[in-house]
Amino acid sequence: MNAHDHIVPSDASLDRNFAHVAAASPVGCPPLPSKRSSQAVFAIPAFSFDTRSLPVEVQYQSWRKSFSSMLEFGECRDTSRGFEGKQTVWDLGSLAFSRIRTSALEFASIPGHTRRETLDHWTLTVPLNGSISTVGPAGSFQGGAGIVQVHALGRGFEGNVTDSEMLMLFVPRDFDPEVAYVLSASEFSAVDTTMGRLLSDYFIGLAKRLPAVDLENLPELVGATRAMIRACLLPSQGNIEEARAPIARVLLEKARRIVQSRLFDPSFNANVLCRDLAISRTGLYRMFEPFGGVMHYLQHQRLLDAHAVLADPNDKRRIVEIAEQRCFSDGAEFSRAFKREFGYTPSEVRAGRKSGVPSRPTAEMTTAAPEERLGLLLRKLHG
Repeated sequence: MNAHDHIVPSDASLDRNFAHVAAASPVGCPPLPSKRSSQAVFAIPAFSFDTRSLPVEVQYQSWRKSFSSMLEFGECRDTSRGFEGKQTVWDLGSLAFSRIRTSALEFASIPGHTRRETLDHWTLTVPLNGSISTVGPAGSFQGGAGIVQVHALGRGFEGNVTDSEMLMLFVPRDFDPEVAYVLSASEFSAVDTTMGRLLSDYFIGLAKRLPAVDLENLPELVGATRAMIRACLLPSQGNIEEARAPIARVLLEKARRIVQSRLFDPSFNANVLCRDLAISRTGLYRMFEPFGGVMHYLQHQRLLDAHAVLADPNDKRRIVEIAEQRCFSDGAEFSRAFKREFGYTPSEVRAGRKSGVPSRPTAEMTTAAPEERLGLLLRKLHG
């Protein structure tokens, strides 16, 4: 990793915002471990992008490109004035966390607009200053400094952000069943509650501590983050029913559970899923269109499951056995599909296990153009 890829902990502007919010809160990250000088210390991978390092006339287009895997930004009328945007993203294995400063802009999420597969992660955003306004599937909401906002990528929404600084956590849908339950009920809302503020304070502490956290402590940090989301965003019964009212959302969650339970069944296909859900093929295809289709989603889930097994140091099975259990006809077919999905091979995962953290193509991240790194990381993100 290049030196300029690391965040500078003393960023004065963001630290002032941290101070304003954190001063009133006792909440922080898990305590940092003591470091023994006899052991090598590896930082959590972090990658930065700052438009100010680019020519003025291309700053806004480069900022748009950086977020193009998840959002589309509005057109900039006058590129000669430049555009200020800075992000640092940390690779947390099964999560990604970003610290962002941006000039005002308009944004939109259009289902199916990405090149190969719509990202369907949740984003939890905490503005440090400025505000974000969103028009979502069920209405509009707005949040300012210290208010957690929950968005669901892959669904249609639009909005605008003022000149702002913010923190953003990316959570894949297969990260944790309880977290998925909580976020499904909270999506497209600003969580202006006491517990929501507690989660906001945690994020602020996380951003301050991450540059100093050792990679070996990443599993504990991810576990603490999982627990905070569960505790702070647990919805009321009324909110659960409201969030699950649309029948399509209920069916989609049921379909996800069925798919997950049939990953090892070679006879499972779209016809079987139609029967289990008691819906038409047209309805099923419409439901899974944002995910590239039913069978593409099924293969994606099988590959994610295989990835988790390959990263488990206690599982000694051959790669071909893992592939066959997940309905791949041979090891070569599995390896090709796996590399298309994640950008690296099953053997690399098995050889690169460290502290339960999924293997990442660090060389690819460090050599990619800075504006491409966020998209690379989000496309590889999984639970």
